[in-house]
Amino acid sequence: MEKDNNKTSFRETIEVLKIKIIDIYIIRKFLGTFFFSLVAILTIAVVFDFAEKVDNFMQNHAPVKAIIVNYYFNFIPYFATLFSPLFVFIAVIFFTSKMAINTEIIAILNSGMSFRRLMWPYFLSSLVIAIFTFTLTNFVIPHANLVRMTFEDKYYHNSPYRFGSIQEFHRQVYPNIYAYMEYYDPSTQRGRNFSLERFDDNGQLLSKLKGTQIRWDTTIRKWSVFDYYVRDIDGTKESIRKGIRIDTALTFKPENFARDPGIVGTMTFRELSDYIDLLRLQGSEELKLYLIEKHRRYSNSFAVFILTLIGVSLSSQKIRGGIGMQIGIGLALSFSYILFMQFSSQFSLKGDLDPMLALWIPNILYAVIALFLYRIAPK
Repeated sequence: MEKDNNKTSFRETIEVLKIKIIDIYIIRKFLGTFFFSLVAILTIAVVFDFAEKVDNFMQNHAPVKAIIVNYYFNFIPYFATLFSPLFVFIAVIFFTSKMAINTEIIAILNSGMSFRRLMWPYFLSSLVIAIFTFTLTNFVIPHANLVRMTFEDKYYHNSPYRFGSIQEFHRQVYPNIYAYMEYYDPSTQRGRNFSLERFDDNGQLLSKLKGTQIRWDTTIRKWSVFDYYVRDIDGTKESIRKGIRIDTALTFKPENFARDPGIVGTMTFRELSDYIDLLRLQGSEELKLYLIEKHRRYSNSFAVFILTLIGVSLSSQKIRGGIGMQIGIGLALSFSYILFMQFSSQFSLKGDLDPMLALWIPNILYAVIALFLYRIAPK
């Protein structure tokens, strides 16, 4: 008896995994509507963006080729991946509602296909889109963002982005090694009253390097400390060395002081992970910002599946008000999801909420909503 049940379960699994004509039909509808809505909305976005920035482009004599190739060819994929879950949701609501109005959904279910089996082509399409957007976001878009931001600094912001001076800089640069600067000016890449302290595992000071000035040397790609002295401590013995200049290798570089929040979007997945490890070592306050970005890249891809499930559950049946009502309800849910995501991110940045929890709470909540809608949809 147990063997028969196992065979039945296996046959059901194989049946679910089989690609049928109706699956190809839904996948084609899904992906076709998704890319069509993507092109339509991106066209509107480009028109509005150009209308807003055309005066700056003309004032700064931006070449037409640079506007098209360096800016808009990189703006389009960035905008597309940023709102891809929303585009997925709109596509699902739109074509599934039309199928429901044309009684195609009823015909499919009456043919013996369960609602659960109906979801299979939807999730296959979602998987394709999720992999596509995750790959773009982590390996293609970072370089595109760098080119786009460089263009904006030159032709839109009138001058490259300038970063303010830093007061009382204190950071761990290696395990048990701490750097301090009283003042640092990113424009000259110089700081004053620099010190570098090295401790043992018990917190005892082993050596201290102190200088009146520190400067980034572009030729050797290292920091140079001027008018320095080094105090070495070995138990009860101390020795002091002095000099005019000494070069030192530190884990931070001038660009680390000049990171505007948008620079996180120019990092590939590997670069982002490595920089997070560095910030964690240094005990930097910027760590949360980069952790939020890392978890956002995962959660946005997962959101594609959640919004697909909500979209199918809402639009697979005829309701009073027609397709307009379904799209309206769907848009309200999707925008509330985006708003909730922004709120939770800010709670993490400004408060004590863990970045991973902040980015996954909206997904968890809307996954519960999606499962509830999925359970009542066949009824």
